[in-house]
Amino acid sequence: MTTATATKIEAILYLKGKPLSLGEIAEYAACDRATVEEGIIELMDEYARRDSALEVVETANGYSLQLRSDFHDLVQTLIPVELGLGALRTLAAIALNSPILQSDLINLRGSGVYQHVPELVELGFVKKRRDSDSRSYSLQVTPKFHQYFQIEQLPQILATNQKEQQLELNLELEAEAVAE
Repeated sequence: MTTATATKIEAILYLKGKPLSLGEIAEYAACDRATVEEGIIELMDEYARRDSALEVVETANGYSLQLRSDFHDLVQTLIPVELGLGALRTLAAIALNSPILQSDLINLRGSGVYQHVPELVELGFVKKRRDSDSRSYSLQVTPKFHQYFQIEQLPQILATNQKEQQLELNLELEAEAVAE
């Protein structure tokens, strides 16, 4: 294993900015999986010895170069995302129902969605594309959403009825808050 290969793997992880499998890394680095495994181990060891702000970690989706969890408060301080309560609730509805048609989201959240969605797309939390089966747009959360909110995967624990009841309750609470 050469340091040059480990450095190349480090560059790949940095540039891709998302977890990659050993096979994907091997393809980008133009080497075999065994070499990638050695390079990953070398990188992990190097970052641990340096006591760096970065680390190479293995996630369910592959290997990733990321900021150590000790520094997540610093991220919030330096790069805060200012989302209003309505936009945050719209983002939560998209995340829980991803992918969701914008027309369905409007039925759930109301016409405020028309202001929230462009903001969420601009911030990089939501991906919007024309749905092939309807005139509406399909909305889904992006890897940036998962990274920013430190959520690997959203649990699918609520049944559809429970989701609908929770959304109705949220809408009632929101209506009460607006009325006050």
